[in-house]
Amino acid sequence: MTSSSLAAGCAIVLLSPRLGPVLPAAALPALRAASAVYATPGAAEEAAAEPAPDPAELLRRAADEPVVVIATVLTDPAAAALHEAGARVIGTPEPAGAALVEATAVMDTLRSPGGCPWDAKQTHDSLRQYLVEETYELLEAIEDGDRQALREELGDVLLQVLFHARVAAEDPADPFSVDEVAGDLVAKLVGRHPHVFAGGDPAVRDAETQEVRWEELKQAEKRRESTVDGVALGQPAVALAAKLAQRTARAGFPADLLPDGDGTGATLFVVAALAKLAGEDPENELRVVARRYAEDVRAAERAAKAAGLDPATMGPTGWRTHWPTPSTPAV
Repeated sequence: MTSSSLAAGCAIVLLSPRLGPVLPAAALPALRAASAVYATPGAAEEAAAEPAPDPAELLRRAADEPVVVIATVLTDPAAAALHEAGARVIGTPEPAGAALVEATAVMDTLRSPGGCPWDAKQTHDSLRQYLVEETYELLEAIEDGDRQALREELGDVLLQVLFHARVAAEDPADPFSVDEVAGDLVAKLVGRHPHVFAGGDPAVRDAETQEVRWEELKQAEKRRESTVDGVALGQPAVALAAKLAQRTARAGFPADLLPDGDGTGATLFVVAALAKLAGEDPENELRVVARRYAEDVRAAERAAKAAGLDPATMGPTGWRTHWPTPSTPAV
């Protein structure tokens, strides 16, 4: 049967499994105009409508009068038959973030009795390594411009957030839930964007002034006593040096007071600090060079193997011969 064999107005209304018995507004005209409204077994309780007849009978009725079938899945026999015949499908739009509720429920199941033994025994401390690993894998996906990997790695980082929030909810002394985490985030975002949520902020004129204003609001909000309070000291050293230089520069710190000395640490700190003050991201710049170096090493090894050499024993001359870019011999 084709759509021309159906009466005008035949439709399928798909309920959202997350929103339950919430009918989409777009379905109301079709429901009002229908001669009969049916519900598939999965939607019967939510829709409170007459059960759908078998597909053959449904199509016979749909040929003579407008009928609407309310379903939770399009693969239900009645819904599938009407859909194959050409009936319009009216979906239930979900608010952005609706899938986060499902993700939270899955995490809760994994940590609950009868769930996954490995997930159940994890702690904040045992999960630390995975948070770091997933973050770096996300950075790599961004650097590679790999959209599929980016989507996957964002999910893996989200998993870590949900995991830590669930562990925190089980703490006997100081529990807090993922909802409290999200609530605190909402309060922070609203509070630090008065130019968006509070009718305007004369101090914010562009992205640069917003960044300065963000730090000012953060300083007042957290009542910090030092310019460098709140800087994560556990981050990679180059990024740490750059962040400290950025923070102190905003307080008028003179560049001539940066660490001095001939040691490697002082030299690296100054290079990273000056790069940040010049508007560069030294951590990212160094990562780009490091990744390019790694690729050059692999290219040289492939070339050496193709020439019948073992990269582990070919020595400096072999490396220079097969290096993919010109190299000046060491003196």
